[in-house]
Amino acid sequence: MKFIDEAIIRVIAGKGGDGAASFRREKYVPRGGPDGGDGGRGGSVYLVADPNLNTLVDYRHERIFRAQNGENGRGSDCDGKSGRDIYLRVPVGTVVSDAETGEVLVDLQAPGQRALVAKGGAGGLGNLHFKSSTNRAPRQFTRGEPGEERELKLELKLLADVGLLGMPNAGKSTLVRAISAARPKVADYPFTTLHPSLGTVRVEADRSFVVADIPGLIEGAAEGAGLGHQFLRHLTRTRLLLHLVDIAPLDPAADPVRDARAIVQELKKYDPALHRKPRWLVLTKLDLLPAEVRNDTVRRFVRAYRWKGPCFAISALTGEGCRDLVYAIMEYLDATPREPTPAPEVESERG
Repeated sequence: MKFIDEAIIRVIAGKGGDGAASFRREKYVPRGGPDGGDGGRGGSVYLVADPNLNTLVDYRHERIFRAQNGENGRGSDCDGKSGRDIYLRVPVGTVVSDAETGEVLVDLQAPGQRALVAKGGAGGLGNLHFKSSTNRAPRQFTRGEPGEERELKLELKLLADVGLLGMPNAGKSTLVRAISAARPKVADYPFTTLHPSLGTVRVEADRSFVVADIPGLIEGAAEGAGLGHQFLRHLTRTRLLLHLVDIAPLDPAADPVRDARAIVQELKKYDPALHRKPRWLVLTKLDLLPAEVRNDTVRRFVRAYRWKGPCFAISALTGEGCRDLVYAIMEYLDATPREPTPAPEVESERG
């Protein structure tokens, strides 16, 4: 299935039914009086966060969703039936905003969370409501109100604890394969990863975390170069970023320090808040260096890069250093409180 993380849809709530202007007509009951019922309410449109979905592909082709109109009122004090609501399922982590104004309406972060995005119109009043001592045979009634109509932008932001970033072929997908059950594509050419993927890292029976892999970044990504810029939003919910750097590039002209600085600059250009997130340095492909020069190579890089934070040197291919990295991440996450998740909304059902 193709990964789709953005969609524009139009939602149209149902119109309320019209009230009825009716009079009681029974044998032996003269002047029966008004008995016009009210119109039914129009159906509303809801969005529901479904944990079984991981893409917005369902909204790529079908983009207009219309709830049912309410029925008109009838005689004999019969109210019209309310229109059926419709519930649109979206992945957990979907941000819903008004496509015209850009205003964020709701952020669906909890499984089962439900949001009303277009309210159905109220039903009209029948002539029974207009009866009075001076108006015993009212012919007045009101029309049903139109339902809300709006254009929505749906934007999926993956829910992960740890996000990976780095240049293409920095070893992000290989690391995900090494520490989780996920199997992203791995190959010896750039941009192997074409869309974000998630992997669950199980440290112990009851301790685990979720890691997100996105396509590699290149210089100029914030301006649209490469693939990774359009997926950086998926790192905004993470609690920790791992900056992967290839410590043993095959290209003699490559400069790992320069590339690492370029990635950080792109991060800052894209979103200063994302740049301020806690970030660890992970030097990859240690197996490509002779054993006797590995420690010196790592020290030279850290000194040239002027890195002061946590640093790990690993080989995802052989597993060297991966266990220490995974346990350090788990300890950090255990000590770092997660942002509170909104409770699912509870809406009463309409008849």
